[in-house]
Amino acid sequence: MKITIDNNAGFCFGVTKAIETAKEHLQKNETLFCLGELVHNDEEMKLLKDNGMKIIHHNDLPIINDSVILFRAHGEPETSYKITKNNHNDILDATCPIVKQLQQKVINSYHNGEKIYIYGKKTHPEIIGIIGNINNDAIVFDNIEQINNINELTEITLYSQTTMIPDAFENIIKQIEDNGVKVNAVNSICASVHKRIDVLKEFCKQQEIVIFVSGENSSNGKSLFSICKTANPNSHLISSVNDIQKSWFTDCDFVGISGATSTPIEQLEKVAKFITDFHTSQ
Repeated sequence: MKITIDNNAGFCFGVTKAIETAKEHLQKNETLFCLGELVHNDEEMKLLKDNGMKIIHHNDLPIINDSVILFRAHGEPETSYKITKNNHNDILDATCPIVKQLQQKVINSYHNGEKIYIYGKKTHPEIIGIIGNINNDAIVFDNIEQINNINELTEITLYSQTTMIPDAFENIIKQIEDNGVKVNAVNSICASVHKRIDVLKEFCKQQEIVIFVSGENSSNGKSLFSICKTANPNSHLISSVNDIQKSWFTDCDFVGISGATSTPIEQLEKVAKFITDFHTSQ
């Protein structure tokens, strides 16, 4: 059996920066509070928690004082900064630069009086951070049926959550335009996500079976796995080696392993070793 790890997989730039920022602070043996789950990866989160990082939520902010609080790559609304600073806390801002840029573009559109629509997940922390900066004055949707008044619209400004699939965004633009709406679309999808699509498709097509590793809460992971499943129906989504079924590999010679932008290469290597060990023991 030949096992190949996707060399385009691994942490994206934003996640890498956030984790490095957390680890550098934890090495000082100082308490670090993280506002929300730093990365949608159970194994990485356990490692950080074991080293002293504590997860807090927005309703905890008013009661934490004189501490250090990490803002993760997803970004935060201005209210989080104000509350944190007013309580004399230091902020470690690990917001992804691409998300920061998107936040500012949306703020500019808001001040220009534009009708803002965002293709993304309403409950995703990146979206919550973005619309929190504009008094939640935006329509967030992940399929066109959620735009209730589409026949009454004449012109909108359309953004996308940075982790959405480019082809799906283009399809959404076309669907809205087909309803007679002028769409001023802003390409806000992360370039690293965009670049991964074609190479991931090719990688999956070259394998008999694909194991895709992602945290259960990763929006990016779910999107990329849908790409895998389309390119190779014999693809399986797992969050750890505990999810692997040995029956998947019966009469299989070529196995590919890939993962979300929140899945480290080390975890993919762990999966590869697990498969190798049980295969050679048979």
